Amino acid sequence: MTDIDAIFAADRQHPPHERSLPWLETRGGLTVVVEPKPHWASDMRAFRSEAREYCAYADWTANGARARFFGHVDTCGDDLIRKARTLVASEIADGLWI
Repeated sequence: MTDIDAIFAADRQHPPHERSLPWLETRGGLTVVVEPKPHWASDMRAFRSEAREYCAYADWTANGARARFFGHVDTCGDDLIRKARTLVASEIADGLWI
């Protein structure tokens, strides 16, 4: 499994709280990128794709596009996807994925 898209697809086979890579979700015409839950967090965050705004994943699942978004200094959903793809590509190059 050395294809980045295949690795992302395999990760999406797990329930949301067990995923380790960001993924896209759309509700009410709004698409966000969900950031996997870090070990210290009580909930995941959903980032707007192109805007530097996020909301709690629980709020997103309950309210979709009506969720309350907050400004974020340096991250948007597109950044999360880009960074994750770069990390996986680096791991593939280092031989960590077979």
